[in-house]
Order: sequence, then C-alpha cells, then structure tokens
Amino acid sequence: MGVGSLEDVLFPEIDVRLEQVSFAGEMLILEAAACGPPPRCPECRARGRRVHSSYERGLAERPLGGQKLIVRLRVRRFFCDRQSCKRRTFVEQVNGLSERYRRSSLELKQWLRAVAIELGGRAGERLCRKLQMAAGRSRLLELLEAPPVPERAPRVLGVDEFAFRRGRRYGTLLVDIETGRPIDVLPDRTSETFAARLSDHPGVEIICRDRASAYSRAIKEAAPHALEVADRWHLLQNLSSAVEKTCHQHRACLRKRLEDEPDTNVPEPPPILLPPPVLPRTSMVEWTRHCHADVHRLLERGWTISAIGRHLGLDRKTVRRFKNTGLDVMLSSARDRRPNGVLEPFKPYLIARFSAGATSGTRLFQEIRERGYRGSVQVVRKNLAALRASTADPVRVSVPSPRKITGWIMRPRDTLTASETEQLEQVRLACPDIARACDLARV
Repeated sequence: MGVGSLEDVLFPEIDVRLEQVSFAGEMLILEAAACGPPPRCPECRARGRRVHSSYERGLAERPLGGQKLIVRLRVRRFFCDRQSCKRRTFVEQVNGLSERYRRSSLELKQWLRAVAIELGGRAGERLCRKLQMAAGRSRLLELLEAPPVPERAPRVLGVDEFAFRRGRRYGTLLVDIETGRPIDVLPDRTSETFAARLSDHPGVEIICRDRASAYSRAIKEAAPHALEVADRWHLLQNLSSAVEKTCHQHRACLRKRLEDEPDTNVPEPPPILLPPPVLPRTSMVEWTRHCHADVHRLLERGWTISAIGRHLGLDRKTVRRFKNTGLDVMLSSARDRRPNGVLEPFKPYLIARFSAGATSGTRLFQEIRERGYRGSVQVVRKNLAALRASTADPVRVSVPSPRKITGWIMRPRDTLTASETEQLEQVRLACPDIARACDLARV
C-alpha cells in the first residue's frame, strides 16, 4: 500500500498530508503536515494571511493493528493582522483531527468517552491498557460531560435518596416520572439542598417521594402548592410489611388448625439399622487393646506388677485386671463405656419420633430398647434435652413462615405454582384475618 492510499485510510477527508511512516519499538509513528486553507482567528474571526512559524505537536491516535499509533502533526502559526484584536498570533486546528489543548485525536477522544460511559474510571483504564490506548482513570472521568439540566422542573418529579457510601454519605436522585429519565443528582439529602433546587427550578406540580421528613420540609418551604404522593415502591414495601406483621400475629391460628387435623400425613419413623457385630475402632477400644498387649508382653519377660505399673503409668489394680481378664471382656467393657456410641444408630428414629410429637424420654427409651438399644435411659433423656434446646415445639406438619405466606400474597397469582396456590388456600381457610389481609392486598 502506497503512502497516498494509506493517507486516504488514516485521514479520510482531512486536510493532512502524510509524509513518513516509521516504527519505534511497538509504536507506529506517522509524520504529517496540515495543508488546509488558512484558518480564522478564534477571537475576531479574521482569516489569517501571514505565517508566523510552524511547529510539531504529538497526537495519540486510535491503535492500528494492535500497535500504539502516534501522529506527529506539523501545524502553522499565523499572524492576526486586525489591529483591534487582542490576539497577535494563533495556531491552526485541523478539522476532524485536532483541537486546542488536546494531545489526542478527536476520534480517539470519542473512543475514550465511550469507554468511560460504559465502564467508568478504573475498569476503563484497565481496558484501555489492553487496547494500547494510553488513558488513566482521571482522564477518562474528565471526558464525561454532565447532561444539560432544564431550567424548569418536570411536571411530576420523583425524589429518592441513594448511597455514595452506605452508612457514611448519601445523595438525592431526581427523576422525571413521566419519561422515566433522571434529571439531576444532589450532593446530599438535606432539606436545604432540595429546597434550593426547587426554588431554582420551579414548575413542579406533583412530587413523588418516600416518607423522609427532610424532603417533606423542603417541599412545604419551596413548593407548597405541589401535591405530595408516595412512590409505588415504598407503598408496596409498606403493604408487604403490614401483611407480614398480620401473618406473624396469627401464626398460632395456623398451628392450631394443623394440630387439630388427623395425623394421617405423619411419616413413619425410618427403619433402624443396627450396627454390625464388628467392634468400632474407637480411641478407648484401641487403648484397651494396646495396654492388654503391653501388660502381657512384659509379664512374659518376668516383670512384676509394680514394675509394669511404673513403666506404663498404670495403677497396680489396673495392671492386675489386664492380667486376669481376657481381651474380649476388656474390649466389651470399653465399648459399653461409650453410651453415646450405643445410641448413635437410634438417633434418626429419636429425631423422627420427636418431630412427630413424642417427647417422653421414658416412652422413647422403651421403644428403642425393644429395637435393640443397650444403653441407659439417662443418655436418651440427654439427647432429647439437646433436641428441645435447638428445636421449636414439635409439630406434626410444618407451618409456613410469615415471610413465605407474604410472598405468596404479594406475588402475581399467575406466578404461583399449583402447590403454592394450594398452600395459600389452606392458610386462608385456617385464619380469616390472613384471608382478609390477602383480599385487601390484592384489590
């Protein structure tokens, strides 16, 4: 591709003459010169006639082929011959390429502004670094321009707060309700700032707000004739809170109705899987096995009971017991000293019976004893005490939570599943007050 064709690609319809293309590492450098007609003075608009001098300025351009592109543009400085003009000289600007005080091309500026709008500062800076466009977060944010704010307020104005930093600093967002477009952002949520904004931009007829007292004071001060209404989101939130409060107050009605129903839906307790006859390898069993082997090994060497006790750190009575008792008996005794281990296979059965309403320790002890339990009743009662400490009053069927019932009421009917619809009908039958709240919420 020749210089002429490259010039048409890089500078289409721009008064620039491409003179040289060179590479400097990973950077592509284009040397060009402005060749358009003499420009006009920016002060008096008189066309320049005499060239004062020329100089070279560097412009960052959009990357080309994955390489950073720099344009070294030679521009002319002209005299302003009008005597009444304060400016003596001025520099020409190339339309579509350069502007005053800018070290990047106009096209690159548009690219950077688009990145700043979509991603903001830090994320935009990371993307520009990958795209070979030199732009820091401050430069990107400088390219953002605030939209023009109309002199008069919209007819229906929406007001709500938002957090710059939650719990520390808040601002106020103003929205045109009829068009759904934001129109301004205030730096805080005080009544003075909002009142000043209403005074500077009159014309509002309806103000849609939440229940913040600061906004109410500002409206009464700066726009007393405006009609104040609550916004839809806060109305729905308040309605949802009222419905949930009603469901909390009448939760006992649901429990009473469900407890009065026949317990045909109570599941049968799961079958008990008794442990296999193999002895569990617990720490106590292993310690008993090793001590029995050590005592008998030292006895075979001729050690006395006192010497074995001092060597193993055991009492003489314990050594004598290991000497005179068989290993099977000792291991069985070690297993029986772990009542919780004996209860472990029966815990699923106890949990199922406790959830079904059986809370008597003696009764449950008799039931699991008939099924093979060999521990004591105290272990069963201790386990039941733990269940009572971490579980509410046992019920035969679960009662829907107030939040879940509120969700069924507040959601559109066509979004509920068949099961949710059936459960809501059961709740309505169980409590007339909740049914009334449901009817009022769905009006």
